Amino acid sequence: MDLGPHAAFIEIAYVIATVIVAAMILWVMIDHRRQLRRLADMEARGLVRRSERPSGKIESGFPSENATLPPP
Repeated sequence: MDLGPHAAFIEIAYVIATVIVAAMILWVMIDHRRQLRRLADMEARGLVRRSERPSGKIESGFPSENATLPPP
């Protein structure tokens, strides 16, 4: 394959693009692992996700806002 007089530029551009994409993939993988560790640490300290709380239970001691609304 003949890339003409600009072959070096084209090859360098492909190498740079490949390095950048690989670095971004690595960054996402490292961040994912860090977030999983942080989540596990918070759960070990007793913090729970909002989706896992029993309905109507608010940590501040006040009832849920939805509990005071009249039925539709």
